[in-house]
Amino acid sequence: MSLETIFKGAKRGTWKDDLAIFWLLSKPYLPRLFAAMLCSLVLSGINGAIAWGTKIAVDDILITKNIVYLYFLTIGVVVLFLFKGIFAFCNNYLMSSIGAKIVRSIRQEVYGKVISLPLSFHSHTSSGVVVSKMLNDVGILQGTVGFTIKDFIVEIATVIVLAGVAVYRKWDLALLSFIVVPLMVYSIARLGKRMKKTGMLTRELIARITTIFNETVQGVKIIKAFTMEGAMMGRSEKAQADYYRNSMREIRINEGSSLIGEVLAGAGIAMIMFYGFNLVVSGQMTAGDFVSFIVAVGLMYTPLKRLSRVHNNFQSGRNVLDRIGEIMATESEKMIGNELDVKGDIVFDNVSFIYPTASGKALQNVNLSVQHGNIVALVGYSGAGKSTLVDLVAGFWYPTEGTIYIDGKDIRTLSLHSLRSHIGTVTQDIMLFDDTVKENIRFGRPDATDEEVIEAAKAAFAHDFIMDMPQGYDTMIGERGVRISGGQKQRVTIARAIIRNPSILILDEATSSLDTESEHQVQKALEQLMKNRTTIVIAHRLSTIQNASRIIVMSGGRVIQEGTHDELLTQGGLYQELYNMQFMSTESKEESKI
Repeated sequence: MSLETIFKGAKRGTWKDDLAIFWLLSKPYLPRLFAAMLCSLVLSGINGAIAWGTKIAVDDILITKNIVYLYFLTIGVVVLFLFKGIFAFCNNYLMSSIGAKIVRSIRQEVYGKVISLPLSFHSHTSSGVVVSKMLNDVGILQGTVGFTIKDFIVEIATVIVLAGVAVYRKWDLALLSFIVVPLMVYSIARLGKRMKKTGMLTRELIARITTIFNETVQGVKIIKAFTMEGAMMGRSEKAQADYYRNSMREIRINEGSSLIGEVLAGAGIAMIMFYGFNLVVSGQMTAGDFVSFIVAVGLMYTPLKRLSRVHNNFQSGRNVLDRIGEIMATESEKMIGNELDVKGDIVFDNVSFIYPTASGKALQNVNLSVQHGNIVALVGYSGAGKSTLVDLVAGFWYPTEGTIYIDGKDIRTLSLHSLRSHIGTVTQDIMLFDDTVKENIRFGRPDATDEEVIEAAKAAFAHDFIMDMPQGYDTMIGERGVRISGGQKQRVTIARAIIRNPSILILDEATSSLDTESEHQVQKALEQLMKNRTTIVIAHRLSTIQNASRIIVMSGGRVIQEGTHDELLTQGGLYQELYNMQFMSTESKEESKI
């Protein structure tokens, strides 16, 4: 049963509901769990045998001086502790392996879920929070399953066995000793509620720290450029201080439950000793029975005190279920749908769109038709809606109003996997992975051969600089391609789009990071790539799109002009304004060189 199915099918709210979820998570490993429970029962029996055997040590050895029993007792103690060590090892190993397997499975499922979630989730959720949930929070479950559940089984069984020994020795004295048990249970429950609340805040604070660290590593160049090291240190220090204070609050609650347990256990033992010694002195109970009883009760109080920590740790595990549940409850993208061998005809029918966190429309009543093989350029000031338009084509968002048709099919009815497999994208926000050059290009089509990778790199004019690198195509380029220049990164991403051989090509200022010579070379490669493909180009430099089939001018989420380069210049308006600004800027630069 998948994690998503477990969370969607299970009730949440009470500790019984959460315990049921832990049971479902452990269910695939029932043989190991039953083996661990068997080991727990044996350990409990050994503890009972130790308490039982003290009567023999006192009455038959110390009082009656029977030396034969001494030899048997000595050998028995060695054997008991040998088996105790063996079964404790087996129990710990089995439960730890179950916890590790569950964590491995959950991390993989949560990772898969995160990948499947729509952009709307990622746009309002910090990457640091997501990473913290996958690493820090899920890691806590290993302790909950591997140790908390194990301790619960061992300690409960031990309490039952030792309570049985105590009742057998002297039932009325046993009842006296059990008076403190309800008080222990009550204090554990009260403190457990506080622990759950405090533990949830701890998870949120560690997520904030993870976010700060993540942003620092990704933005270290900007931090240094703006000399913001001190400010970032201040942010980190405050987050660390908040986490420290809350962690100490958790420790106080945890240790407070232990303190209450110690006090109650001491009070219980004091009552037992007072009443028990009177029974021994009056001859109503033998010294051996009393010592055996004291040992049983003493050994019983220890697991009772441990159960307070078990309860607190269980509350931490419940917090993790809450946080993971937030991810698993989010609706994934609809990857299934009609399969389509995309040709590339695109129609926007009165499309409007509003981002979830925005009040105004990013697109307003857009009507646009792009035929297969056409090159359509989108121009306009920043915030005009150009990137939003192409995001809708790829199904990253669905229109708030209106409909987008791909080859006559409503995009909502299409399989997103099928649609996106026919789209190649080169954006100004370059994303490369911490892998080799070859694998970053092959990301466009994982089954591509080495020869096809090289051909794509040549078409993007990237082959020469790749061959100059230390290991050529096998060179690691670092996270986000940090070890190569901006222009080189752009050419690798263009090669990645080329190898995909898409029906629809989206170029978001694809040559923005290139020098003049490289731009000229890559522009020729893109011209070859764009033949017989539907191409949407977002351009800020109008010189790169003068040969487009059609230029769409956008402002405020609307299409305000449409036509060829020459037609738009004749019309005047915003396009001419943009053209004049760039032309005047270029002319001024040329004059400054004279």
